[in-house]
Amino acid sequence: MAEPMKVLVANRGEIACRVFQACREMGLRTVGIVAPGDEQARHVTYAEELFRVTGYLDAGSILEAARRAGARVIHPGYGFLSERPDFADAVEQAGFAFAGPRGETMRLLGAKINAKKVAAREGIPTLPWATAPRRSELSRLARRIGYPLLLKASAGGGGKGMRRVERPQELEAAAESASAEALAAFGDGTLFLEKLLERPRHIEVQVFGDGEGGGLLLHDRECSLQRRHQKIWEEATAPHLPAATREGLFEAALGLVRAVRYRGAGTVEFLVDATGDYFFLEMNTRLQVEHPVTELVTGVDLVWAQLAQALDPTEPILTEMPSARGHAIEVRLYAEDPSRGYVPTPGKIARLRWPSGAGIRVDSGIEEGQEIGVSFDSMLGKLIAFARNRDQALARLRFALEETVILGTGALSTNQAWLLGLAAHPGVREGRVDTGFLSRETITPFPGPTREQLVALAAAQAGTRAAELGGGASPWHEFGAAKDVELRPGGWAVLPGSAGERLRLPSFESVPRALEDEWDEPGSPRHAGVSGEGALIAQFPGKVRRLLVTEGRSVAEGEPLVWVEAMKMEFSIEAPFAGVVAKVLVREGQSVSPGDRFLELEPAPAQKESA
Repeated sequence: MAEPMKVLVANRGEIACRVFQACREMGLRTVGIVAPGDEQARHVTYAEELFRVTGYLDAGSILEAARRAGARVIHPGYGFLSERPDFADAVEQAGFAFAGPRGETMRLLGAKINAKKVAAREGIPTLPWATAPRRSELSRLARRIGYPLLLKASAGGGGKGMRRVERPQELEAAAESASAEALAAFGDGTLFLEKLLERPRHIEVQVFGDGEGGGLLLHDRECSLQRRHQKIWEEATAPHLPAATREGLFEAALGLVRAVRYRGAGTVEFLVDATGDYFFLEMNTRLQVEHPVTELVTGVDLVWAQLAQALDPTEPILTEMPSARGHAIEVRLYAEDPSRGYVPTPGKIARLRWPSGAGIRVDSGIEEGQEIGVSFDSMLGKLIAFARNRDQALARLRFALEETVILGTGALSTNQAWLLGLAAHPGVREGRVDTGFLSRETITPFPGPTREQLVALAAAQAGTRAAELGGGASPWHEFGAAKDVELRPGGWAVLPGSAGERLRLPSFESVPRALEDEWDEPGSPRHAGVSGEGALIAQFPGKVRRLLVTEGRSVAEGEPLVWVEAMKMEFSIEAPFAGVVAKVLVREGQSVSPGDRFLELEPAPAQKESA
């Protein structure tokens, strides 16, 4: 009897677990990899074989693991090397099958600049844009396009390397930070400029190509609800989309697939304005984070399709466009605090319970007891609700969020309460949203712990899980959770009789309207504290990526001083007032913890006199 074929997943966490599930269903053996500092992730225990690598971006180390394992297929997941054409080429040159498009296709469509050229050639509408091969040309090109505009990284995705620029004086600093972030994330700091379309919808079309010029569509998704240019809520199919617009999007997306002989799963993204006109945005040459909503409304397992195609490229995989049925909504649970500009909140998961029930799906890569650090993405998991119509899907999503229990120690909190508030917002309930929705609207988090969270706290007080209590006893009744658990500001809960043990609940403070200080943009002053002596103090753990000032340098109020990376996001530490840099207390590459000082700032002379 022949040995089952092996699939190595060149990724981690949630997507690695998702691919492993599909492999096991298909009778394929699973091979995982783990980078230093990620040993507690769920995918480590999910894989049948595990190999250490020096990093998830180290192609040579990953290929060596595949050779040692005797793998037949390499699945890249999303993020990391998934859209690196050189990696796709290296995989196939080494004799492995790649569960994704060819490297040449990635070069053509994965880089946004090239993709726009292909779209224009195929007659697909695009917004005014321009490349910026030299930084000195930025100002001239920006004037030609007109403000407001977006600076965007040509490589990668996920909002990294993207900055909104309202005025000419913001351009240079925005370009510096966007290029640095793109270089760190994708190994390519190339930027381009694009006219900013006010209040557009972000609609994407899922495609699957046979690699020979054929392909089919798997309908559309609404992805307009975003913070920091990153999606946080996705739906299939897009509500209130005019039939003529949907038809045009489908025709454009399929034309692109055929033009480049696209192979495998991909997503063609568009902006849609209030009149229903659409503009090509980019193509993601990989599986998307939000693929579950498409799977639920079409009945197509996209990961199965990717693997089946990689194993036998000559065999037709998906031959006809499935009909869309029902409605699906996905939200992303993050270790972050929406009330403080979505800053990451690393810590330990002390209690974890995912919801279950009709129409509820959970894709996750975390375990109870796991330490959530700052080296990897802050997404803890995805909750997906599916029902016969959108109203019922929304009700199921709220139920799923209420039933979820993620309690932490250290700084760990989540956006769970905020997501419940988002689901209750009238604009969201009506499906009337756009990409600027979260920067304009007030989202009031769920006002307090859910019953399930309090039950979990009561069980923690008893030193056991709720499910382990015998004799039919309920922790809600047995321990009087509603009155015994002391809730304190900032989301902390103190358990009586537990030597002051503190668990962190989701953040329940109301998030004020963003107004001019858009919290979904890097650069919020609340990303650092300020002492009475003018020291800028770290509010969360991270790593200093860029130090923009030296001692003795004069700085203006709001000027970026330090760029800090945490959980794969970059945050700007800005000057809270005009002054002079008295001391620089960190260096590039240094790790910082809450309470550490970045630098000391002395007020400008005029401020001293008026003090």
